Amino acid sequence: MTARSHPKGLYLLFVTEMWERFSYYGMRAIFVLFMIKALMFDKAHAADIYGTYTGLVYLTPLIGGYIADRYWGNRRSILAGGVLMACGQFMLFFSGNLHDSNLQMASWLLYGGLGLLIAGNGLFKPNISSMVGQLYAPDDKRVDSAFTIFYMGINAGSLIAPLICGTLGDTGHPGDFKWGFMAAGFGMLLSLLVFSLFKNKYLVTPEGKPIGMAPARHHASGEKVVHAPLTRVEKERLAVILLVSAFVIFFWSAFEQAGASLTFFAEEQTNRSLLGFTVPASYFQSINPISVVIFAPLFAMLWTTLGKQGREPTSPVKMAFGLLFLAVGYLVIAFGVDGLEPGVKVSMLWLVSLYMLHTFGELCLSPIGLSLVVKLSPARFTSLMMGIWFLSNAAANKLAGTLSELYPDPAKPAPHLLGYSINNLHDFFMVFVAMAGVGSLILFLLSSKLKKMMHGLQ
Repeated sequence: MTARSHPKGLYLLFVTEMWERFSYYGMRAIFVLFMIKALMFDKAHAADIYGTYTGLVYLTPLIGGYIADRYWGNRRSILAGGVLMACGQFMLFFSGNLHDSNLQMASWLLYGGLGLLIAGNGLFKPNISSMVGQLYAPDDKRVDSAFTIFYMGINAGSLIAPLICGTLGDTGHPGDFKWGFMAAGFGMLLSLLVFSLFKNKYLVTPEGKPIGMAPARHHASGEKVVHAPLTRVEKERLAVILLVSAFVIFFWSAFEQAGASLTFFAEEQTNRSLLGFTVPASYFQSINPISVVIFAPLFAMLWTTLGKQGREPTSPVKMAFGLLFLAVGYLVIAFGVDGLEPGVKVSMLWLVSLYMLHTFGELCLSPIGLSLVVKLSPARFTSLMMGIWFLSNAAANKLAGTLSELYPDPAKPAPHLLGYSINNLHDFFMVFVAMAGVGSLILFLLSSKLKKMMHGLQ
């Protein structure tokens, strides 16, 4: 391996994660549309289920990380999680197959499939992320760029997922949603196949020792292994992870409107005609990953250039910029819909602009956060802390579904939030401008204190 190359194990994890994310985002692209068009749920109920599902998807990694650290190891956890998720996707296929003949059974199959996806993701998600850092020596400077490469794998999967699953499922005919779920299921099987074939060959340390194995429970003498207590520096670094995780809730609860309220907006109030073709609403969820693939190398170059000049922002400052970009994205679309009457459709450029600005925010926050967890966590707690990191995503996704229920419906009374009346789309989008903007300001103010608590790790 040359000084500049990355271990081949990184690219195995890249491909494994790419196809798992294809499975997840392919299902997500058509999920709320399936509920309102095939199962005939109203939008508020569909948004509530969406938020509960995505919240639990990010809650169970806390359990999965604990199981891996204490009992199974990363490899076994990833395989078990992948099998559960594949089964869940195929249960959704059968739900779609029964929507017009047995609606009650279709609904129960939906809930069963979601349960398997939630449990499987809990085992899969924290363990594949924590394995990236294990491929490198503790002082290796390539870890941040490794997570940027790994993050592009996530977005390569989420880029093609809405296009393929949306094309197959979001056709205007409710009976076709099942084909989108089937494609998502096959994506998960492909992820499992690639990981199973190559894990033993490529998932090794720089010294050639296998990573992700089940933890050693006892010494050769038969005595149980006891972890050393945390030092003061380790405790403060872990506190940084917990504090920054709180701000992640502000970010993802607004960002994850993509799967619910922004899908409603794309479906109902966006002019989707393009060159004589009506763009499916699900396609808009590919704008973000396309933008990630385009702009991630530019952001990586920016951080590298600033680092050489001694001006690279700390991780908390980068994440504060992420929240700021998010607020600006919602401010742009709030301007675009100001005074818009119900039923009037706006140019798709407003939605494209929002997704691009949100991508800039994501590139400042998400890969930086994953890398921060690996750098600040003691090795014996990495998977568990990755699970705690995803715990904030769980709270954010549940909150995202709750906030999506505030999406204004002209046929219903105006919803309220903390005394604020949401009478139209402008009012709705301004909720996220305020939420992300305040979070950004507070994190900027705390960044110098967090830098001290990181004790030299940036």
